[in-house]
Amino acid sequence: MSNNPPESGLRLAISAGFASVLVAGILVLLKLWALAETGALSIAASLADSALDLMMSLGAAAAIVYAARPADEDHAFGHTSAEDLAALAQSAFILASSGVIGWAAIRRLSADQPPQLASEGRGLVVMAASIVLTLGLVWWQGRVARATGSKVVAADRLHYLGDLLPSIGAMVALWVSSRYGIGSIDAVVALAAAAVMMIGALRIGKNAWDALMDRSADPAVLEGIARIARDWPGVHGFHDLKTRTAGSRIFVNLHIELDGSLSLREAHDIGASLRRAILTAYPQTDVIIHKDVSGG
Repeated sequence: MSNNPPESGLRLAISAGFASVLVAGILVLLKLWALAETGALSIAASLADSALDLMMSLGAAAAIVYAARPADEDHAFGHTSAEDLAALAQSAFILASSGVIGWAAIRRLSADQPPQLASEGRGLVVMAASIVLTLGLVWWQGRVARATGSKVVAADRLHYLGDLLPSIGAMVALWVSSRYGIGSIDAVVALAAAAVMMIGALRIGKNAWDALMDRSADPAVLEGIARIARDWPGVHGFHDLKTRTAGSRIFVNLHIELDGSLSLREAHDIGASLRRAILTAYPQTDVIIHKDVSGG
């Protein structure tokens, strides 16, 4: 849960977004050079992953800024669905990249004479540097996610944590090739990295598709909102709790049942205080509360 003012939280989230873009850009340049020096497919897999990271980080940074725009006449519920559209496009790019890398790895494994790697030492230095940069970024994103409750930053952090596996795999492949002259390990690592990328692409694509199709919020969030409404003073009951997700936002509609003898001011105060309580517990929500007369 975030206790930061909205403006402060937005600034923190933007700082994490731009740090992610900067690190991803540096990693792409480093790995391009390492790929040219070594010819290692495992580095190509890690490079494709970093290129994807750069695209996703650019999309995340743009989404953080764009999604912060208030609702307008043409977008009454805000602009957060842009995050899901970007994620869907990114998942298609991941699938294509993983397919190309996987096919290249299979061809190398089936070749009579697999190509030998070169300049493994330089490649190891680059991959070690990429791991250090990624760890630093993940640390900062973790701090920002905890401080702001931003799902965009948290998701970007989770993606970078997953990226450590291809980088470590590339280091292993380069070390084995340098130490034992087993060049085929590079293609094996690249094939495994391609499989991991493909699984991640399908997961990202499914989440984006679910959000674009107005999928309901996580059951734990629904239960939490229901618990708050159920125990709120002055509320005799509730019904028609409905939610939908759009990007990092959850839109909530809730009907509460109140004593019919209450004044309009009293009914408004109960609804407004309940709305504030839900927003405090779940800062990523947008809450509309309807007031009905209790049947009792």
